[in-house]
Amino acid sequence: MPAQFVIGIDLGTTNSVLAYSALNADQPQVQILPIPQVVAANTVESRAMLPSFLYQCTQNEQAAGTFVLPGVEESDFTTGYGARSLSAEFPDRTVGAAKSWLGHSRIDRHAAILPWQAADDVGKISPVAVSQRYLEHLIAAWHQAFPDAPIAEQDVVLTVPASFDASARDLTREAALAAGLPENFVLLEEPQAATYAWLNAVGDRWRKLLKIGDRMLICDIGGGTTDLTLIEVAEENGELTLQRAAVGNHLLVGGDNMDLALAHFVSQLFEAKGLTLDPWQSVSLWHSCRHAKEQLLAESGADVHTISVPGRSSRLIGGLVSVHVERAQATDLLLNGFFPEAQLTDRPARARVSGFREIGLPYEADTGITKHLASFLHQSLVGSGLTHVLFNGGVFKASALRSRLLHQLRNWFPDSPPTVVEGSDDLDFSVARGACYYGWTKLRGGVRIHGGTARSYYVGIETAGLAIPGAGRPLKALCVVPHGMEEGTEVDVPSDPIGLIVGESARFRFFSSASRRSDQPGDLLPRWSPEELSETDSLEATLPAADDAEDDYVPVTFHSRITELGVLELWCVHESDDKRWKLEFSVRDDAESEKGGGSGSTRFVV
Repeated sequence: MPAQFVIGIDLGTTNSVLAYSALNADQPQVQILPIPQVVAANTVESRAMLPSFLYQCTQNEQAAGTFVLPGVEESDFTTGYGARSLSAEFPDRTVGAAKSWLGHSRIDRHAAILPWQAADDVGKISPVAVSQRYLEHLIAAWHQAFPDAPIAEQDVVLTVPASFDASARDLTREAALAAGLPENFVLLEEPQAATYAWLNAVGDRWRKLLKIGDRMLICDIGGGTTDLTLIEVAEENGELTLQRAAVGNHLLVGGDNMDLALAHFVSQLFEAKGLTLDPWQSVSLWHSCRHAKEQLLAESGADVHTISVPGRSSRLIGGLVSVHVERAQATDLLLNGFFPEAQLTDRPARARVSGFREIGLPYEADTGITKHLASFLHQSLVGSGLTHVLFNGGVFKASALRSRLLHQLRNWFPDSPPTVVEGSDDLDFSVARGACYYGWTKLRGGVRIHGGTARSYYVGIETAGLAIPGAGRPLKALCVVPHGMEEGTEVDVPSDPIGLIVGESARFRFFSSASRRSDQPGDLLPRWSPEELSETDSLEATLPAADDAEDDYVPVTFHSRITELGVLELWCVHESDDKRWKLEFSVRDDAESEKGGGSGSTRFVV
């Protein structure tokens, strides 16, 4: 049966949203699906967003069905508004920022590690499984609203950060397929989705608003992350086209950091009143400050906002302790802490307070988003100017933050100050709306953003040579996928034969780069800086050798393919006996992952 709807899903770090449009209309009519969810004990309401929080219920809560949705017989967890509310009181039972964990290549993302550092009596779940749970909740809401249109039969577009590497994308795909999305669903980068939402809002007027050579910055700051993308306007067959030119790193700094900064400031106000907050009150304060930030930065917000925390002393049980925060104090704190004045040559600091650190999410040491932006633009524009900027993400609902960042951009480019492209003010929903609109244009025709892969990819090649005691042989990096390689294309990687180790355990290493945009397949890098190439995932595997093999390796060349769904496949080809091995940027419950090979996000398929 042909699809009846196109569906766009924003699987967000802080909130998840589902948008849809019927395919039998002449024009896309994008709507937001209300999501039924537990908002408090034994209370279910429909909301436009599903907060990306998961709460692990206690045994008593499971038995009583306190946080179970109608129609669900039993569950040991709840997701959405209720889970977010419970995180203030029970942070050790609540999972947040699962998408950031999903993109963290230095941990096993199939391991049951969340909630991070929770007590042993709390059930744990993996980042992949958490993502699956959120999608299952969205899918259940869809089936409740449209029981005659199974989601597996619809055209679905799911968004991911532009900075996600190949393995993080495929882990997202794994979670989505396990949740019940169709096999042919499409992954779309979030900043591109925001751009499609703008294109949907302005219609054909975009061709009058932009001209050949224009460069538009997509600055997407959400609750947990900041994503930066640069789009250029080009010409093809006499028509204007949009080309993605550059993508920044996945930055773990956003609205949650701002809430925490405000909470730290407010805790000092409490201390001035003689109240030192305990950990329970501090977490409660953090969540209170999320609402306070939105109120204090709103254009029509009050000049003073009252923040209260539950009392914990014997004389305050059941009561509240309150302080007053001035609008000017909050604005100054957040503007100077997250959008400080910077030069285009500035770079974010990499401050360290100790040579030891906890293993956890790699949050940015420098919260100055303007410094990260300066680094990205200095690297991406290469002396060219910036003409337009599109703001996206819930942080930019605050006009003071938009104004400060625009002021900074215009200081950097005074000769041609960038213009804000005005589209939908629906910043919480634009990614899902844009994903839905993209799905429509893919099926029915319309403007498309070209760009291919956001990064170039490399394999590590051990050099031949004399061995030195105590020192490993140097490593070279062979480019196998260039920046911008389009979906649905493939390429033979020119190189001399490379020895593929067989018959013994070997470690295979992979790298990617968002900055080396001129490297071509076959380019061999003898050295590089950590800023140029970052190691993604490694794999330890033993490939079987032929019974009559005389050597511990077979000579191979590489063949790269980007599927229509944006998944990277790397083939190792042994031409003499027509053998091929495929490197997959994915993990299933196979023998390699059970052996604990690497972080478990790459495997060989013979």
